[in-house]
Amino acid sequence: MGPMPTGVRIEATPEQLAEVTFDAAGLVPAIAQDIATKDVLMMAWMNAETLQMTLHEGRMVYWSRSRKEVWRKGDTSGDRQFVREAYYDCDADVLLFLVEQEGKGACHTGAYSCFFRRFGTQG
Repeated sequence: MGPMPTGVRIEATPEQLAEVTFDAAGLVPAIAQDIATKDVLMMAWMNAETLQMTLHEGRMVYWSRSRKEVWRKGDTSGDRQFVREAYYDCDADVLLFLVEQEGKGACHTGAYSCFFRRFGTQG
């Protein structure tokens, strides 16, 4: 077995962190994108605490709205996400993380990406 993957610790400045705009519930959407394939894997929510944890640990940590608790991606499934790069958009109200996805994928259904359902007819 190869070496365990690890994430990159991102040293965000206090000024950068202060720019992030959280919604009324204290949350900001966070998109995880596969750094190798560029596939969009999933979108989940972060609060200020889980954003700091993600940047510090180099591993994706979300806020579960349904369970109202910190959710370290992969603790249950084994499909962890390791941070490679982190961005925030022009309005500072959406986060984008380029990640190395471990295991079978990001989606709880077993799919690699949560975005496997397409509008319209295909063919």
